[in-house]
Amino acid sequence: MAEHLASIFGTEKDRVNCPFYFKIGACRHGDRCSRLHNRPTISPTFLLSNMYQRPDMITPGVDAQGQPIDPRKIQEHFEDFYEDIFEELNKFGEIESLHVCDNLADHMIGNVYVQFREEDQAAAALQALQGRFYSGRPIIADFSPVTDFREATCRQYEENSCNRGGYCNFMHVKVIGRELRRKLFGRYRKYRSRSRSASPHRWSASPRHRRGRESRDRDRERNGRRSDRHDRESSGRRKHGSPRRSRSPPPAREGSEERRARIEQWNREREEKE
Repeated sequence: MAEHLASIFGTEKDRVNCPFYFKIGACRHGDRCSRLHNRPTISPTFLLSNMYQRPDMITPGVDAQGQPIDPRKIQEHFEDFYEDIFEELNKFGEIESLHVCDNLADHMIGNVYVQFREEDQAAAALQALQGRFYSGRPIIADFSPVTDFREATCRQYEENSCNRGGYCNFMHVKVIGRELRRKLFGRYRKYRSRSRSASPHRWSASPRHRRGRESRDRDRERNGRRSDRHDRESSGRRKHGSPRRSRSPPPAREGSEERRARIEQWNREREEKE
């Protein structure tokens, strides 16, 4: 039974937990949903609800005065917002992904999802956003259960074939330009590429350990040069210095007749003394 419940958790077959909240961190029913919204107490991802205010909020492509807006101006407005949010939150750690919803439904419009590399980085950023305002509007931030955005995004929207439009229940992610993406996220790739090139192994050492290892290598090389110089000096002293003192040759061994004669002499001397 437990295995069955675990296998259907967060799916349409789960009659207890809301699958949409589990996948996208938002539900069109809100607190009136008949299923549970399990809000995480810690997560690498948090949601900034309805934060992005697009210039054509009322009617797509048209401003509040009913005048058409140049699509380039809309994209420029969005990228200015994206960069502003990224630079502010980047102070707390490495950002894995930052997604802004292009949906029009109330529970998803302007939603901003920020995923950090570490949970403690997300927690620090979330704490810093409490009680703050952006463009005169209070920031509503909370942890999100979304960790895999492939399950949260609308595949038909990415293929320009979603027939639900802005009211789709899956994320329609606004896309930033290539130059801005390279500018913001390229700093992480450059750092990782330097780390990989510094070591031939798949797992590279941290900068602190790498500096310590290089210092130890220099010490070994310096000690090796000292040892070589000491050996050369010792060899030179042996070649050009004072000659070694030769050992005296061992005394010649006595023959058997000499030993017998010596023994007889000792015996006679002892008898004379007695």
